Amino acid sequence: MKKGLSMILLFVVLCIGTYAQEAQKQILITNAKIFDGTNKLVEGKDVLIQGNKIAQIAEGIMITQDENSTIIDAQGRTLIPGLTDAHWHIMHAHIASMQIFVNEIGYLTLVGAEAAEATLMRGFTTIRDLGGPVFGIKKMIDEGRIVGPRIYPSGAYITQTSGHGDFRFPTAMTRKDGRELLDGELMGWTKIADGVPQVIRRVRENLMSGATQIKVMAGGGVASLSDPLDVRQYTLDEMKAAVEVAASWNTYVAVHAYSDVAVRGALEAGVQSIEHGQMIVEETAKLIKEHDAWLSLQPILNDEDAIPFPEGSFEQQKYLTMTAGTEKAYELAKKYDLKVAFGTDLQNGPEIAAKQGKSLAKLLRWYEPWEVLKMATSTNYELFKMSGPRDPYPGENGVIKEGALADLLLVDGNPLENLDLIADPDNNLKIIMKDGKIYKNTLD
Repeated sequence: MKKGLSMILLFVVLCIGTYAQEAQKQILITNAKIFDGTNKLVEGKDVLIQGNKIAQIAEGIMITQDENSTIIDAQGRTLIPGLTDAHWHIMHAHIASMQIFVNEIGYLTLVGAEAAEATLMRGFTTIRDLGGPVFGIKKMIDEGRIVGPRIYPSGAYITQTSGHGDFRFPTAMTRKDGRELLDGELMGWTKIADGVPQVIRRVRENLMSGATQIKVMAGGGVASLSDPLDVRQYTLDEMKAAVEVAASWNTYVAVHAYSDVAVRGALEAGVQSIEHGQMIVEETAKLIKEHDAWLSLQPILNDEDAIPFPEGSFEQQKYLTMTAGTEKAYELAKKYDLKVAFGTDLQNGPEIAAKQGKSLAKLLRWYEPWEVLKMATSTNYELFKMSGPRDPYPGENGVIKEGALADLLLVDGNPLENLDLIADPDNNLKIIMKDGKIYKNTLD
């Protein structure tokens, strides 16, 4: 009996000792300019990270130097919160869209894992994934088994027949009632739902899978083969059904909507996040403000980074129509002080996805550098946190303040003076930290 009690006491002591040792792990960053994620640049203060959180921000912090402590001299570089992307597709980022349907899901998941690591190594520590079978990759990242950003997943797109998420060719044959699932549905890429009961079922399935928000196709797309931009997709009752089911799970719906009519229909149904919105007119901008909805807008332009479509094709015509509205959409967003999130929606290959930071820098056409950085850090997190209890990462983020999660970047230079530094992460991001763990450190 005494021997058994002794063994139990020894086990408890070892556990307490191990916990204490883990709790002592800390990182101190000194001599950095600190952009706090709002509008402040602070100098002369140190930042102490303990575990996965920022424990202290103060002058002259002292810690004991041992095997559980790391001291980093920033040498005047700028410390900022980890960047975020409010409209990203891990499973689309590194592969051309049509390749999705000629490769099996194991290959596609590995390509997605590759894209996840590349995303983090560009300094994007959090992304909101707006469609695709990303749940397995997210779980592997959260378990620390592969490298990648925090992911707020939507799961499969919810789309009507002939909608932006119906991946069939326009010549597809009529389907029988009680049909078999399409390949894209079997892989978890899309869910075609027609009528209120089907919409309710598919939204609930995504929530059961772990969606933090629901993605619904509300209007025509650019790359899709059969839906024009001007169409409004889903009836008011169908869209309301998606919103009501999401609300019953204390989260929200984000909709794909370029055209003005699609945006208006989504707002009428109670949608809280408009994805894209490049073709809105002034009255619709006012409506977005009245509904207190978000405009998750991307700086997609017909410039040197334009998506290459065949000359004169249906897709190219739609792309030119959509990008022609980008400038005006940002102007309206500023005029009416809309809640604007930053996202990129870059996909179709590693070379395109690598322009994530460059896309952020394009916002200088409309905003000051501090406004851009605020949008890509603390502002985006206001949107992410609308997932309420579905949020997989409780805690404050997107800011540098005591008690916040330690997602941090050390930039070689001052991005508040030269935002183009973000466009070259390989050379200019010296430290990338997520959840208190350093994934890159090239200071030495």
